[in-house]
Amino acid sequence: MSEQARDPGFAATLAETAAAVEAVLDAELPRPNGSHARLFEAMRYSVLGGGKRLRAFLVRSGARLAGADDTGALLVGAAVEMIHGYSLVHDDLPAMDDDDLRRGKPSCHVAFDEATAILAGDALLTLAFELAADHRVHPEPSVRCELVRAMAAAAGGNGMVGGQMIDLVAEHAGADYELTLRLERMKTGALIALSCEAGAVLAGRDGGFRDSLRQFGYDVGLAFQIIDDVLDVVGDEAALGKTVGKDAAAGKATFIASLGEDGARREARALVDQAAARLDVHGERAGPLRAFGEFVLTRRS
Repeated sequence: MSEQARDPGFAATLAETAAAVEAVLDAELPRPNGSHARLFEAMRYSVLGGGKRLRAFLVRSGARLAGADDTGALLVGAAVEMIHGYSLVHDDLPAMDDDDLRRGKPSCHVAFDEATAILAGDALLTLAFELAADHRVHPEPSVRCELVRAMAAAAGGNGMVGGQMIDLVAEHAGADYELTLRLERMKTGALIALSCEAGAVLAGRDGGFRDSLRQFGYDVGLAFQIIDDVLDVVGDEAALGKTVGKDAAAGKATFIASLGEDGARREARALVDQAAARLDVHGERAGPLRAFGEFVLTRRS
């Protein structure tokens, strides 16, 4: 049974948000034009027409829970998807994970070239911050500044980029569970946690409200990465749209290597349960976020 068949209501909500964010991305990404048109072609190639927009879904769901404006949430969701897209472009480079397949099509550096892929990733990252700072996101400059600060913290050296550095250093080093946990909390969890708390920032909610969403994000982010590690071993390459089996071949630090498949699945279940408990204070209105946690456990791609 597919994850969509398990919860058709969640699947419909996820698809609707994906379509809405795709439209925003299409509108905000530069159109190929001028002597540097190839850069814009690579940016659009890398971000449009693929992915479930899970991080944007979390931004929008958190914003709805917090009572934030939907227009601002979609713009922030698009910005987060640009950051995620840039990270995939750079991760696939030969100097990083050296992967030729992404979302079922050639990676950016294969479709274009390595130099263009590097520049496209750089441009996507900076465009994300330009979009987050746009007045359409929120009328108050202080709110936009806090969003930019939180995004930078999640994406930078103590977040996603730092996690990627640990990932590279840990190859063939026999990383234990604690190091793997730290790595993935930074590399994957930080941006997912930011996605969850962004709506609270937009709504001007207090620290407790925001903290509950951020901690939920860290828990489901780790669960997401655990299942990703499992799928790299037992998943279907056609469904995943990327090469499988590369983590083990590269000697990467993974939860499968630390816990085994059964142990990894149990850990993911425990994390999703813990994440759901963090939302108890929000009652039934947090249903879409709880459904996201269950989706993480059952996804096939």
